Amino acid sequence: MGLRKVIHIDMDAFYASVEQRDNPSLRGRPVAVGHAERRGVVAAASYEARRFGVRSAMPSTRAKRLCPSLIFVPGRMDVYKNVSRQIHDIFHEYTDIIEPISLDEAFLDVTENKPGITLAVDIARQIKAKIRERLHLVASAGVSYNKFLAKVASDFRKPDGLCTIHPSRAEEFISGLDIECFWGVGPVTAKKMHSMGIHTGRELRECTLEMLTRRFGKAGQIYYNFARGVDDRPVEAVRIRKSVGCEHTLDEDLSDPARIDRELQLAAWELIGRLSRKGFRGNTLTLKLKFHDFTQITRSVTVRDELTDFETVIIVARELMEAVDKTKAVRLIGLSVSNPHGDDTPAGPAWRQLTIDFDHDTPF
Repeated sequence: MGLRKVIHIDMDAFYASVEQRDNPSLRGRPVAVGHAERRGVVAAASYEARRFGVRSAMPSTRAKRLCPSLIFVPGRMDVYKNVSRQIHDIFHEYTDIIEPISLDEAFLDVTENKPGITLAVDIARQIKAKIRERLHLVASAGVSYNKFLAKVASDFRKPDGLCTIHPSRAEEFISGLDIECFWGVGPVTAKKMHSMGIHTGRELRECTLEMLTRRFGKAGQIYYNFARGVDDRPVEAVRIRKSVGCEHTLDEDLSDPARIDRELQLAAWELIGRLSRKGFRGNTLTLKLKFHDFTQITRSVTVRDELTDFETVIIVARELMEAVDKTKAVRLIGLSVSNPHGDDTPAGPAWRQLTIDFDHDTPF
């Protein structure tokens, strides 16, 4: 059986950690990246702030109530993009098969790697050390034979974590995993699964494929595979993009304009991060909304200037939102940028997914 060696690197409290690194007066103090005004939202929180319950996507007013000493700093996306580029320079010392997910996380296929290192965990350990030594930042890493398990592993011991899920231990690990830890299972899906008696990976694996697809559609096949440690998606080094976007399924259907606006801000923050990391430039913004009754609409507008900063995106997004029916509760918000200028989206080589054959005794 051909298995890959996949690493998932996730920077710990990335935006906030960069701010603390660059401003010594912020070190050891609760920091939130975002805006403190009444309609503001927390884009990222330091671990000192998280101890008070402050989290990303939280309204700034609530964050201040939880942590009165919280320090708000405006985001510096150009700085985060530059640091992310430096992190990727470290990745490229080991492999060119790198799939960026956002500014602060990426998958690496190290099945075959430049230094010829046998153990993927040794590569992950070296990457973490170089990020700390060169950039004075902390990363968590997960190592396994596919993207799903590598992602789960990187979340398992944060912050500053390093976790390997070997093929021989995958079934046992997945069995004890809370369903909320499964990739793609958000609060809404988790609640539905709980109502079906599914709370762990073991209980998910006991479900038939027919049952899961009946309840969750195409996603049911994904959940069925994940419960068995199966994820055939390759680490995609190059993708030609015509648009970049993100979408959030909300914890609950929202009709309050202020709460919808905070979710819109969060989507705008994430979108800008993705645009920066991928070097994508476009001037058409599309708003996607799914309502409580599962009906869906999109609204788009093309502006003169490229959409590259949070302030511009949120202004345009709010204008699009103004034209939306306010009587229907919202369950999903998405934003995307398209209409790239010219043909400057990098095409690059088409990478071949590398595999090796090894049994359960092979070093990992």
